Amino acid sequence: MTEKYEIHEHDVLIIGAGGAGLRAAIEALAEGASVGVVCKSLLGKAHTVMAEGGIAAAMANVDASDDWRTHFRDTMRGGKFLNNWRMAQLHAQEAPERVRELEQWGALFDRTADGNILQRAFGGHTFKRLCHVGDRTGLEMIRTLQDRGVHLGIDVYMECAITRLLKDGERVAGAFGYWRENGRFVVFRAKSVVIATGGIGKAWRITSNSWEYTGDGMALAFDAGAELMDMEFVQFHPTGMVWPPGVQGILVTEAVRGEGGVLRNKDGERFMERYDPERMDLSTRDVVARAIYTEAKEGRGTEHGGAYLDISHKPPEYVKKKLPSMYHQFRELADVDITKGPMEVGPTCHYMMGGIRVDAETAQANVPGMFAAGEAAAGLHGANRLGGNSLSDLLVFGRRAGQAAAEHAKQTETPKLDDAQVEEATREMLEPFERRDGDSPYDVHRDLQETMQNYVGIFRREEDLKQGLAEIQGLKDRAGRVHVDGSRLFNPGWHLARDLKSLLTVSEAVALSALERQESRGAHSRIDFPQYDEKWSKLNNIISRDGDGMRLRHAPIAEMPSDLCVILEKKK
Repeated sequence: MTEKYEIHEHDVLIIGAGGAGLRAAIEALAEGASVGVVCKSLLGKAHTVMAEGGIAAAMANVDASDDWRTHFRDTMRGGKFLNNWRMAQLHAQEAPERVRELEQWGALFDRTADGNILQRAFGGHTFKRLCHVGDRTGLEMIRTLQDRGVHLGIDVYMECAITRLLKDGERVAGAFGYWRENGRFVVFRAKSVVIATGGIGKAWRITSNSWEYTGDGMALAFDAGAELMDMEFVQFHPTGMVWPPGVQGILVTEAVRGEGGVLRNKDGERFMERYDPERMDLSTRDVVARAIYTEAKEGRGTEHGGAYLDISHKPPEYVKKKLPSMYHQFRELADVDITKGPMEVGPTCHYMMGGIRVDAETAQANVPGMFAAGEAAAGLHGANRLGGNSLSDLLVFGRRAGQAAAEHAKQTETPKLDDAQVEEATREMLEPFERRDGDSPYDVHRDLQETMQNYVGIFRREEDLKQGLAEIQGLKDRAGRVHVDGSRLFNPGWHLARDLKSLLTVSEAVALSALERQESRGAHSRIDFPQYDEKWSKLNNIISRDGDGMRLRHAPIAEMPSDLCVILEKKK
């Protein structure tokens, strides 16, 4: 049966071509594996380019006192100690080496006077720790990794969407997908699969995420038997653009505050004094997002329901040099000159701390042959991610995933492809064309975004979460009956019909986990349970597949070794 399909074979198949996927590809190639990288969009269009502020790594170029222990402690404190401590340790220890590697491969960083990589301050970090390229760090990272990967000879399959992971018994055997341009189906056979598909932001109406962020990797892994963890922890970045409506949610980098930007309400008050008098505007993202939300809710917000972020007290040339992208973004999209006046900002759904549950050392999921890294994987960030840690996360665990996937491929026989699974995946994709009537995928997506924005947003409570879950169930029924017009050529409605399945899977997992965790911690804020609860400080919520439904259980957090406990107890 599979003879009818275009088939590609690799030792390691990587789904996603952002920072984590490309770093995994480079490492797997270095191990001698044949590597294929599949991306839903174009190479270079990955969401990593949106990471503007920098790469967190304790290089001590600006603050000589910085070291991995302080970085580890900041990460654990930011994550409210729900982090996988081993991932946080490896991340803090290995990040400087990964940044030096990028530099050797041609990344151009801003420099200190003596020629070292310049580092800036960022929310939640004790020292100036973010290695940066103005406010375009993610773009430089992708350019560098892409050049490196292409030189080494990765095979890239662009504008190809994966809709199902194929299995040989319990282990991964490859993937089934289609070319977005012409709708033709394609099968990949692989001994190892690395999922590096990013986050889930398109489940919310106001988000900094672009159209690709529909939770595909997490849903693919879940359907194939992997566990999801910490799905209640969704980060709302405090500063997205608020006005005009067409740009609502587009990110305003934390680097604006790192370089001296100040938050004020409509009365001109520097309101962060009320919420975190010590760190003020450079408090952690969960605290700043809730502060802006609260100010607006209590009538002290700006005209369009946000807050003012002002860096116009700095010299214009300084602002243009340090924040070139922000300067142009506001000039072109909002007709605002940020060197002369404030920006209007508000919280926007930004980043997923939860995701596929993986082993700290190898990034392997509980399904043999399946690996995950970057935003699609859970564990490193705990209940709340610190700015800058995502880019070093991509490098550290992208490398580890690529290495472990190549090792696994060396020790594994070529898997068999099951024709029945390929047939079923084909049938699922063609069904929307065969229905005479049914909802438009666009209507279902709009209603899902409203549901998540209204019931599973920054502040949560039991009745809202139950209402949200009930609506998600109704939306699942509607999504199962969507109707698509036209042919398989250039058909965005058809693409969205498939994306809805992923979006609904991750949305249900978020709402279910948020309802279960009866406390407030990090990015998860329950109005009805506003305090920390000691019971919950040692537990992760784990979601797994149960027939056609979801099962939630608790898993205890592993005991931390005494030498790391000592690091956490230190004040500075």
